[in-house]
Amino acid sequence: MSMKLSVILISYDMAREIPRTLQSLSRGYQQGALDLAYEVLLVDNGSPEPLNEATWADVDVPVRLIRVQDASPSPAGAINIALQEAQGDVICLMIDGAHILTPGAFRMALASYQAFDNPVVAIRYFYLGMGEQPVSIIQGYDQEVEDKLLERIQWPVEGYRLFEIGTPLRSGASRLTWFNRMFEANCLFMKRSLFADLGGADERFNYPGGGFLNLDIFKRLVEVPEVTPVQIIGEGSFHQLHGGTTTNSSGEQRDSRLEKYRKQYIQIRECEELVADVSFVYMGHMPTTASNITAVERRRARQAGELVD
Repeated sequence: MSMKLSVILISYDMAREIPRTLQSLSRGYQQGALDLAYEVLLVDNGSPEPLNEATWADVDVPVRLIRVQDASPSPAGAINIALQEAQGDVICLMIDGAHILTPGAFRMALASYQAFDNPVVAIRYFYLGMGEQPVSIIQGYDQEVEDKLLERIQWPVEGYRLFEIGTPLRSGASRLTWFNRMFEANCLFMKRSLFADLGGADERFNYPGGGFLNLDIFKRLVEVPEVTPVQIIGEGSFHQLHGGTTTNSSGEQRDSRLEKYRKQYIQIRECEELVADVSFVYMGHMPTTASNITAVERRRARQAGELVD
């Protein structure tokens, strides 16, 4: 049986988060994965404390650990190393290894390859917690709170309960639904041949964390003329709190860093537009009432005192 899917998972200093991420990629968690020919290429991109394989020894996931020596602070080189090793026809790129997926992510994304010849498939980005983490950490959200939230919903027994404790990335939108256009994803599917033909990740994006590398990969892929851009409804990729370069910055520091990233992007691409001007196809389902983003938004606003019924 040929390899169908290669998950490229990039990690830096994520000893706490990676076992949960791998649990969400496991055969017993992802729908249809018991008979799926897939591999997870976990790249430890020079972590000061190397990942310990014993921490996920009891997880049924076909993972191969790749340790990068003398690693760049950007994940671009790590992505390209994994791309060279990948055997799957389809790549799932998770540039930030601290994300937990909902149970139907593989199934819904791979269904797109039955419907379209050359789709690029995006899973929507959520934060764990009742607010966007750059703001919520200032208000006291931390890893201990996060651990208790996951314990409260009994994750991973019921993976879709992640929607009960998550907040969608707003990207500046005043009102958010499943049909808001995405401009990046931390769980992005594409044909391996397509990504290779584009040259993989551009290693000129050399800032720690990659700067706007993730946006660049997304934009370049969906702008390929023969590609069908697809957004999945009803599935999510949930960010665990860790020492990320942007998430953990104060407002002023974050704005300064984003401006630096923007300038680098313009220098590399000779273009100021960060968002692709393309139309998306929407596929998916609404597995639980909690996965209704409008309801999630109303609940968040109610808890913050911004909404009165």
